[in-house]
Amino acid sequence: MSKCKTSGFKGTNDYGKSEEREGRSCVRYKCGLLNTIQDVLRQRPGWVEVKDEGEWDFNWCDVGWLRENFDHSYMEEHVRINHFRNHYELTRKNLMVKNLKRYRKNLERDVGRMEASKCEFFPCTFALPSEYHLFVEEFKRSPGSTWIMKPVAKSQGKGIFLFRKLKDIMDWKKDGTRSEEQKDAAQVESYVAQRYIENPYLINGRKFDLRVYVLVTSYVPLKAWLYRDGFGRFSSTRFSLSSIDDKYMHLTNVAVQKTAPDYDPEKGCKWQLQQLRRYLTAKHGRETIETLFKEIDNIFVRSLQSVQKVIINDKHCFELYGYDILLDQNLKPWLIEVNASPSHTPSSQEDYEMKCSLVEDTLNVVDMEGRLSGKEKRVGGYDLMWNDGPVYREDVNLETFGSACFSANTHLGCVNDREKQLRRLLKPFPGQKRM
Repeated sequence: MSKCKTSGFKGTNDYGKSEEREGRSCVRYKCGLLNTIQDVLRQRPGWVEVKDEGEWDFNWCDVGWLRENFDHSYMEEHVRINHFRNHYELTRKNLMVKNLKRYRKNLERDVGRMEASKCEFFPCTFALPSEYHLFVEEFKRSPGSTWIMKPVAKSQGKGIFLFRKLKDIMDWKKDGTRSEEQKDAAQVESYVAQRYIENPYLINGRKFDLRVYVLVTSYVPLKAWLYRDGFGRFSSTRFSLSSIDDKYMHLTNVAVQKTAPDYDPEKGCKWQLQQLRRYLTAKHGRETIETLFKEIDNIFVRSLQSVQKVIINDKHCFELYGYDILLDQNLKPWLIEVNASPSHTPSSQEDYEMKCSLVEDTLNVVDMEGRLSGKEKRVGGYDLMWNDGPVYREDVNLETFGSACFSANTHLGCVNDREKQLRRLLKPFPGQKRM
């Protein structure tokens, strides 16, 4: 087993291949966040925190640290970091839509309209100010409809508002007619204008969206894992289109809902995904909801494929994405956005336990300790969804099973017996006895 003296980030050594395969008895980690992630890292057997400029093997950093340090870093073979260099191709609202539009267009050209129609899961969206004139054309085609404005690089509901009149967004009219000097002098923040989903699926009269976790360990080839647990985030106010200024009605972000006058921290504003799937199944039937969840799987795979050629693949990198999915009254799922740094700050004890399990299983998949064979289809709460192609369940007969159901090995919102599965799967940590 390798000892803590081995070199990691910023260093050279003769780290042997046999040691690489065996894994590490001591993992030096750096963590720039003070929440559930730090708690899990501190409790992991054999992991030691590194302060300041010390050498590390594993880094859970924020995107700011990545931006400032990644390009100046030399990393040993075994080192891992929790973001891809240009993760923003998927996680900035304007770039996500740009990549999805291009992907859909290429599919239509290369495969046909039928295949391209499988990408019709994001609302009509324009980048402002650059696409202001295109936006106005579309806006005038459907007078009276509701649109939503979002800053491209902000999170937690900051800066978002709904509008129905062009005069409400005159600041974004400024376009490419100005010189570079004028642009610098009067910088207009980049936003996206998106057609608002006016018919969201409601439970008890309230709007909600789904937060789902997808872990990517490689883009070339694409390897993606889907976590079984997640949650529905509910608004605290009954939905109505008669009031478009009420953020507690229209925005489901927990950061927004926590500031509502009637917010109850004990009850919170979340349902676990298992509870939500059971509710929907009881109301609409198993077959309908299985189809819905297959369509949600399709969103994950297509969105990752849309950036596969532009993301800089690096064997040192992995990324845990937080997907936000909205359902409409017809049970059609819509991709709202993808987060590169989904919140790991818990809103309740139940939420804390779920997020701890999520981070633990992320570390289990990344496998700094070398306890996996690399052929697993399930690790704890994660199911392997895509491995350079669709992944099927063990019991599927490929001859009779159509490729249309390409995400068969996913169990989103199903039972998560992760501890039992991990006991069967993993060798004990060094120095630990098997339970």
